Amino acid sequence: MYLLQVFVLQALWVSWCHATQHYPASWGHYDVCKSQVYAEDRLAWHYMACQPEATDMTKYLTVSLDPPNITCGDPPEMYCALENPYMCNNECDADTEELAHPPELMFDSEGRNPTTFWQSTSWKKYPKPLQVNITLSWNKTIELTDDIVLTFESGRPEQLVLEKSLDYGRTWQPYQFYASDCLDAFTMEPKAVHQLTPSTMLEIICTEAYSTGYVWKYDKTVRFEIKDRFALLAGPRLHNMASLYGQLDTTKNLRDFFTLTDLRIRLLRPATGATMVDENNLSRYFYAISDIKVQGRCKCNLHANSCVFDKGKLGCECEHNTTGPDCARCKRHYQGRAWSMGSYLPIPKGTANICKTFRNHLINASRVCDNVLLRCQNGGVCHHHQRCQCLAGFGGVLCETAQCQGDSCEDLQSSQLSLHPLPVAQTLLFLLGTMSIKVCQR
Repeated sequence: MYLLQVFVLQALWVSWCHATQHYPASWGHYDVCKSQVYAEDRLAWHYMACQPEATDMTKYLTVSLDPPNITCGDPPEMYCALENPYMCNNECDADTEELAHPPELMFDSEGRNPTTFWQSTSWKKYPKPLQVNITLSWNKTIELTDDIVLTFESGRPEQLVLEKSLDYGRTWQPYQFYASDCLDAFTMEPKAVHQLTPSTMLEIICTEAYSTGYVWKYDKTVRFEIKDRFALLAGPRLHNMASLYGQLDTTKNLRDFFTLTDLRIRLLRPATGATMVDENNLSRYFYAISDIKVQGRCKCNLHANSCVFDKGKLGCECEHNTTGPDCARCKRHYQGRAWSMGSYLPIPKGTANICKTFRNHLINASRVCDNVLLRCQNGGVCHHHQRCQCLAGFGGVLCETAQCQGDSCEDLQSSQLSLHPLPVAQTLLFLLGTMSIKVCQR
């Protein structure tokens, strides 16, 4: 009896573990842009690739509908249940708060009772198509980190297209097609994401998995599977993130696939639940969406770990001497080398690729001083090739600038130069650097 109880408990434990197993954070952390490290007698900055934490991006969007008068309630209208044409007790009235279904109810908190949702007008103009475009705009480039999930309060549409824009809605490209019959609706063979391979993971497919008409308990959602595509490179449980990060670093098309500024949901045909439309009861056919989930983060090119929403607009809080809404250019005076996005590799901290000053670029940004050509002058001592520790009365990158006054300045300079004569090669290099800087300033 005791052994039986042990086996039962063990089986329950394994089942619970499988049930509660989740994907790890699909894009890693990279939440620190820089940290201080101690080098002998001073603290120095160590820079790393960084990005904002993933969050619910629906908090920062604006929504628009086309046609603009497609929301129900003006004038008030009665609706019937799709599965029961004689159950016609659902009223929509835009002037009554309890009966109104405006677009913002697609983004409010879930779990309310009764459920809140946006609802379209009914298919009263049949056979003219009942079509709606729902456009979500962020006015900012964002990166998707999890599945896009649409939850319908009505039957799921029989035809739907999900589209994205990378240029703030000027041009659009399809993300995925959805239909109860892909061949009939879009002349495309039906396919599921699990049928894709690493070489075809960016293929635009039509799926029939989310287009059943009737509302069953677990059949209200329509998904665009982001994590399943990640898994094609990172493995079934996303444990091999190095593979995904390596591809994201080197393949622009892959990065762009998960990047957007706008998302458009094109509802093309509502659920009918049958092959024929009941023209005697068109109030059965409409669209109703109770929730839209878009999980992602601001695109900051791995140069920021924070994104702020200020005055109705998202913007990266750029680090690494970068600037711009996406940290996509170097700050003024930090253009010593061409801007470059950060790199996820090597894991786990990546490479910052910070912008550097022009002066440091001239004298080698990774080596400020040495004991050969870039010697510290006037008695200065080079520390870790990163800085000169100057004697009293001198300053500058190589301790080349006298900071004394009056006659004592000449005495100090002559005494120091006699003790530490400046090599000819170093003098030439320093003069060339100074002349280059002056020419650039002109």
